[in-house]
Amino acid sequence: MFSTQHTLLYQRARKKMVQEQLVNQHIRDPRLLKVMGGLPRHLFVDEALAGRAYGSATLPIGNGQTLSQPYTVARMTEALNLTGSEEVLEIGTGSGYQTAVLAGLSRRVYTIERIASLAEMARQRLRRLGCHNVIYRVGDGSLGWPEPRLFDRILVAAGTPVIPENLTNQLAVGGLLLIPEGDEHSQFLIRLIRTDAENVHREVLEACRFVPLVGEQGWRELMTPAPVAHPQRQPLVPVQG
Repeated sequence: MFSTQHTLLYQRARKKMVQEQLVNQHIRDPRLLKVMGGLPRHLFVDEALAGRAYGSATLPIGNGQTLSQPYTVARMTEALNLTGSEEVLEIGTGSGYQTAVLAGLSRRVYTIERIASLAEMARQRLRRLGCHNVIYRVGDGSLGWPEPRLFDRILVAAGTPVIPENLTNQLAVGGLLLIPEGDEHSQFLIRLIRTDAENVHREVLEACRFVPLVGEQGWRELMTPAPVAHPQRQPLVPVQG
């Protein structure tokens, strides 16, 4: 439990984080700044690391996974161009921090995590914080959402050698897919925009570094790339407005 004094210290730390790591680094979306300024990031890491939660470092969350630094979360979220009406697919729930940010900026978040213990801890955190517009699954995120569905936005919080076709197939027309692509040493943040039912426009945003997307259409274990698959396109259920 945290005392009132600790609560005040964390509030000051969040305010400083927003100004120095986000505003000063050209993050401009006022809704995003408000959500991240109010979200208790220290609750998403082990209590021993709580004092470092608002710094600019990536933090471990167990099972070889990490909590991205605040700027990375903000940069990826801002690149999604959320307006509040979207249904978002998140690949890699992790600690649940990015999930909570998305939940505060969109209509509904569908999130997949392959490590069951992380998924359950994230679910409990978000429930305590009142994030009730999140649907959780445990499974292989490289294969997309297990039920047929189209999404307005897809955010992948792990790097992949090749963008999984299952994910692009679940992107609605006009939707955005954001994903780190590359090998274990060099990755670039890629944004795909679905222009029509058959085509996507590709943008390279910037260099980045993420944990690997382990799965059938990502990396196998120990950084061995999965063979490129070309799954048969399945009938998908469009997002209901």
